Amino acid sequence: MSDYIKLFRFNKPIGIFLLFWPCAWGVAFSQWYNKNVYNFFYFLIIFFIGSVLMRTAGCIYNDIIDKDLDKKVERTKNRPIASNKISKPKAWLLILLFLAPSLLILFSFNKLSIILGLISGLFVLTYPFMKRITFWPQVHLGIVFNWGVLLGWSVIFENITIEIIVLYLAAVFWTLGYDTIYATQDLKDDIKNKIKSTAVKFKFDIKNFLFFSYITSITFFVALGFLTKKNFLFFLCILLASAHLINQVLVIKKYGYRNKTKIEKIFKSNNFFGLIIFIILTVYIYA
Repeated sequence: MSDYIKLFRFNKPIGIFLLFWPCAWGVAFSQWYNKNVYNFFYFLIIFFIGSVLMRTAGCIYNDIIDKDLDKKVERTKNRPIASNKISKPKAWLLILLFLAPSLLILFSFNKLSIILGLISGLFVLTYPFMKRITFWPQVHLGIVFNWGVLLGWSVIFENITIEIIVLYLAAVFWTLGYDTIYATQDLKDDIKNKIKSTAVKFKFDIKNFLFFSYITSITFFVALGFLTKKNFLFFLCILLASAHLINQVLVIKKYGYRNKTKIEKIFKSNNFFGLIIFIILTVYIYA
């Protein structure tokens, strides 16, 4: 049973929350224009269930595709598929078991949301191959991992606006930063095995790249405030939230990428940032 828990990453639930928060942001933002308590809680629950299902299916798929690469990396060599504890045929069957209820949820949405959900599936399918062909797989992950921002809005309004795109871009650059931090855990092995990532590309200047990613993310949050004509308190809250991201950069600068314990702790702290932004957006439903 422990092998399946590891395969599903239930022992590392941070990925579920990092997938869920963008969905929650989209739902909360939609409530600025259409206050409905039932919709708010209903879709939060639905998207959380969907995040658990899709993240689990995604992890299994990623492990199948990366089996040979995982064997060469210290952190991943003991994953159940890489270590042959769970076979590929069984893993494919498990993916179908998790995808079935995910599709039921998706097809309960409106037409635009169904189309958006199916498009995101293409990004999910191609993501594991990005590290083989480009130094920017984190951008690809940012695009797909934050698709929930768009879905959280479209399930209510069945359209896409400039405001929701700005919120989506804020989320994408946030992911670009935190997934670069995550990738630094495998920097030595990735360089050795010619695995590409933004951590490898910017290995001598990671802190400045993180600073760029996070500042760009915060800039989009600020732009959202201007577009929606929010008051000074909104911008102050975003400024306080940005302090959390800047602290991550400072910790990386202090300890470097060789301290894997610190890297993992910093990466996981992004769950707190996701919660902070959700609280800010939720408070402003009635502001």
